[in-house]
Amino acid sequence: MEDSMTQPAAQQAELHEPLPGRWRILGFLGVAQLMLILDVTVVAIALPHMETDLALSREALTWTVSAYTLTFGGLMLLGGRITDLLGAKRIVIAGLLLFTVASLVTGLAGTAAMLLAGRVAQGVGAALLSPAALSLVVALFDGEERNKALGVWSALGGGGAALGVLLGGLLTAGPGWSWVFHVNVPIGLVIAVVLAVLLPARTPSAASRPRLDVLGAILVTSASASLIYALIAAGEKGWLSALTGWLVLAAAVGYVLFVLWQRWARSPLMDVRLLARRPVAVGAFLILMATALMIAVFFLGTFYFQHALGYGALQAGLLFLPVALATMLGANLTGRLLGRWGGRALAVAGLTVAAIGMAVPAFSTNVVSVVAGVAVAAAGTGAMFVIASATALGQVAPHEAGIASGIVSTFHEFGASIGAAVISSVAAASLAGTTLHGFTSGFTVAAIASAVGAVIAALVTPGRPSPTGQAGSQ
Repeated sequence: MEDSMTQPAAQQAELHEPLPGRWRILGFLGVAQLMLILDVTVVAIALPHMETDLALSREALTWTVSAYTLTFGGLMLLGGRITDLLGAKRIVIAGLLLFTVASLVTGLAGTAAMLLAGRVAQGVGAALLSPAALSLVVALFDGEERNKALGVWSALGGGGAALGVLLGGLLTAGPGWSWVFHVNVPIGLVIAVVLAVLLPARTPSAASRPRLDVLGAILVTSASASLIYALIAAGEKGWLSALTGWLVLAAAVGYVLFVLWQRWARSPLMDVRLLARRPVAVGAFLILMATALMIAVFFLGTFYFQHALGYGALQAGLLFLPVALATMLGANLTGRLLGRWGGRALAVAGLTVAAIGMAVPAFSTNVVSVVAGVAVAAAGTGAMFVIASATALGQVAPHEAGIASGIVSTFHEFGASIGAAVISSVAAASLAGTTLHGFTSGFTVAAIASAVGAVIAALVTPGRPSPTGQAGSQ
């Protein structure tokens, strides 16, 4: 199966000659990717202000996060296919311009419908831009240079999510919440113009062009949307209500149809057989857990600091500084220990640390306990991001690395959607400002989920591969 997240072979061959200015191109692509990552969490601090100004319901608040991540994740593999079909330069610029225009529309939103439509459009732009940009990074660099370039690319994800909360606090406290979206406009336009000049035009060979699996993208995105809607609706209708049950059933049917279609389609969106391999499946599970926990922390924290304690947006954003530092520290330390300890031990340790951290604010909701507990949990989730990628990608063949990376990235975005939906329903009363009980319930659920995840990780995560082990043999 062709690699949907990298350039076709003929296209990569054309770029074997080092391109002058490739590090400068990496810098601009990196800033574009950083915008996409920031837009998952930059809205977190702004949510209470958006709730007030636009009279948003709890469901609309949750969809403000989930609509973006769901569209981003659901269409990302399709974006990789479109990149193979039309060329990375065209899709990078098209995705960037769509994301930029959508950011302008979202910032100008005066109603919940306009806000959510803008977030969906941002997600579509991100789904085009991200895989196309990554394919350019892979194609522009070779050998040791490629490893360094991918290291820079990965580092953006490590600190980008936490940085988004700090930036959101600065913008919301300053020019207002709309600027968490408007700030993308000048940056996006400048990067689009620069990349249009710097990037070489490449025409994919006709022989390497894949078909577009639009039906596959519709099935997986619709099934995920049904699941997210079920989790959000459970806050009002109840976890065992008929509506919740029917929506979960619809999601299950959708996922089954997606798998069947992927086995039958001539040019499938995803090689679902990869998900049957233990390392890839475990990596997808770990990245989903890590992202869901991270988003849950940001969602609970921003409302706790601003609704319960009455802090301003800037104060709330600054209180997340230890969280940002802990996330990067956990990721860095894990990267150093991974070769010595192996993925299983570190996965269990990371989720256990996350459980301990989440348990602290579950028992005590004073500001010191919340900040300290969330920072400890962030160190654990930061470790999980590294372990998930290393587990999923460490034992696949080179020609499968792109699609495996796409699977991990897709589960990353779905994890954000699920985390926001679940924690919103669990903490519904507190998000409405009527009680603190929902906050403690939310942290309790997150702690339990982390502890259960640690047990699962201990049972299923592969240990250190033997020196003679075959890639993908586990």
